[in-house]
Amino acid sequence: MTRKPDFPIRIFYDGSCIVCASEIEHYLRQNHCGKLVAVDIASPEFKSEPFHIPLEKFMYELHVIDSTGTVYKGVEAFWAIWQAFPTSTVYGIMGVIVTAPILNLLARLFYKGFARIRPFLPKRHDCSTGTCRIDKK
Repeated sequence: MTRKPDFPIRIFYDGSCIVCASEIEHYLRQNHCGKLVAVDIASPEFKSEPFHIPLEKFMYELHVIDSTGTVYKGVEAFWAIWQAFPTSTVYGIMGVIVTAPILNLLARLFYKGFARIRPFLPKRHDCSTGTCRIDKK
């Protein structure tokens, strides 16, 4: 893994993906002391140009950018998020697991597989009322 992130970090996630949004909302509900800022890349207001990363790359895998501009992608993005919870035993163990050489390779392969099927997962729409409905397409 790269160096620990400088907080706060911005988490670029697909808010229209039920799994993705649920995962990020899980982290945001915890006491992260303002270290996490969520950016919904599915929002019509989101523009990828200022980050010099094409929207397709943002959509393909989770991205985290720390306050110095360091970019973490995929498994490393989750590792960076977990660093916001230094007293968490669970996130600490998960961080050690994904940094172990062979387990890191397995985690990357698993994430790559998830990234390939993610576009086919159910989508959330019209969440402005606080209740999202699942697109049945």
